[in-house]
Amino acid sequence: MAAVLPSLPATATMPAPAGPWRRAGRRLLRRRVAMLGLVVVVGFILMAVFAPWIAPYDPIATSWGAIRKAPSAQYWFGTDEIGRDVLSRVIWGTRASLLAGVVSVSISLLIGVPIGLAAGFLGGWVDAIISRITDAFLACPFLILAIALAAFLGPSLTNAMVAIGVSAAPIFVRLTRGQVLSVKVEDYVEAARAVGNSPVRIALRHILPNITAPLMVQSTLAIAAAVIAEASLSFLGLGQQPPAPSWGSMLNTAKNFIDNAPWMAIWPGVSIFLLVLSFNLLGDGLRDALDPRQR
Repeated sequence: MAAVLPSLPATATMPAPAGPWRRAGRRLLRRRVAMLGLVVVVGFILMAVFAPWIAPYDPIATSWGAIRKAPSAQYWFGTDEIGRDVLSRVIWGTRASLLAGVVSVSISLLIGVPIGLAAGFLGGWVDAIISRITDAFLACPFLILAIALAAFLGPSLTNAMVAIGVSAAPIFVRLTRGQVLSVKVEDYVEAARAVGNSPVRIALRHILPNITAPLMVQSTLAIAAAVIAEASLSFLGLGQQPPAPSWGSMLNTAKNFIDNAPWMAIWPGVSIFLLVLSFNLLGDGLRDALDPRQR
């Protein structure tokens, strides 16, 4: 007699395949360098959020008896030219740098994504006009344009964030347009158009969600560039205004005492380096993890 094969219970079901975002998350977790960058970024975020409880001293309180003190048990990072604790100012300066990075990139996304989506989806003369204007902005170096806008708006952290956001918007216009041009010819977009979906619904429901991954990667890298831009504007006196702590303004002051008090420049410089490097490592990891060709 033929052997009877055991049958599976009627209630047994195959496990559902993991979604694309879950697979991307698993790929990201396997990239140790990217996870190291994420840990450092989270550390800076926590330092900015809990600055009032972490900072040992008031960042703007002066002490004429502790002018340019070297690092010690009392002042771990030393003091500046008017006796302010450098460690406290570095901790509080994290807020300005992260705020500038996140807000500036948010402004760039709000400006660049809708314009790029319209250019890529509508095409024709709309695309031609937007592309030529974008090319004109991209012909001017990003930092030079940000300095010009910040000088026009006036020195403040808010104006610096607006200047950086507007200056970086053409990058997102170009990226969004390119992604839309490659996605709008896909079969599922043609199918959505064939069943009678409106152009607005096709653009927002079928195209925009499928270009989110490259926008996320570019946003992470743009935050790193915005941190450098904010430090540069503060260094030039166009960003966060004294006595409010900012890494760029701290470097501007430290350049006058680099021989006698090098610690005034070392710690804000190291902070900028670590934060920018961490965002770049995280952005590279996201790019690899969100690449559909990765297995």
